[in-house]
Amino acid sequence: MRVLLLGANGFLGRYVADRLLADPAVQLTALGRRDDSDVRFDLSTGSPGALTRFLDAVHPGVVINCAGAIRGGARELTRHNTVSTATVCESLRRSGCGARLVHVGCAAEYGPSQTGSSTGEDATPRPGGPYGVSKLAATELVLGSGLDAIVLRVFSPAGPGTPAGTPLGRLAEAMRRAMQQGDRELKLSGLGIQRDFVDVRDVARAVHAASLSAAQGIVNIGTGRAVRLRDAAAVLARVAGFTGAIHELDEPHLGAVPAAPPYPDGCGVWQQADVRTARDRLGWRPRIGLEESLADIWMEAACRI
Repeated sequence: MRVLLLGANGFLGRYVADRLLADPAVQLTALGRRDDSDVRFDLSTGSPGALTRFLDAVHPGVVINCAGAIRGGARELTRHNTVSTATVCESLRRSGCGARLVHVGCAAEYGPSQTGSSTGEDATPRPGGPYGVSKLAATELVLGSGLDAIVLRVFSPAGPGTPAGTPLGRLAEAMRRAMQQGDRELKLSGLGIQRDFVDVRDVARAVHAASLSAAQGIVNIGTGRAVRLRDAAAVLARVAGFTGAIHELDEPHLGAVPAAPPYPDGCGVWQQADVRTARDRLGWRPRIGLEESLADIWMEAACRI
């Protein structure tokens, strides 16, 4: 099976590439903006015609789109998340390769959820910021393209290489600095938020499964369990051997409405996936627990001490 992977150098893309390379039946080609890609191409500025010619030459059976940006202003996010996806869809429509498209979306497309609820694929998307809007627009382009396509809405990915701008990445970096400087107190904000953290290696397994399946439409990828960031901080402290105190800067008073969390995902204080569709249509379940994910995040952070 010939697979073209877009965004192989990103956080998710690196693990998807590793997973595919471990499959002897897969012949993988990586396309990206960096020099170490098999093919250098910028989806946000390149023309659909140029990409179509490449698709016709390589003739992949599956195209996996992990490309995109998680930070930046609205224009940058739109260019890298929405325009790039439009280029992919248009190129596949023009090409004669007939490839299946596996597009990696995100839970920010849903926006905030009611505390205690599990978000299913039929929920009405209400993204709370430009990142979620740009990713939702990309999903709509894929679903309206007429292609053989599936969108994996990934909840909060975790594991080695977790970006510093994410809740767990920010937490690990703050703990690393505290231990490096010998601080006995760690003061953090936003510990009351609850997210569905799914290991990036499990996400890669889901992408692999989606590339082999006939399933179409949207499929949530998460664990089905929201975890309070304060609890994740306690686990990370135990893994790291941090024995100091962790203080929440914005701990709400009794009866007060929680303040908006200081993260740009626009997902409010709660998100939890309904993952039954992934189980039923992809045969996928998460395997790696949060403690293992946090231990691997810390191993990378500790190397910088």
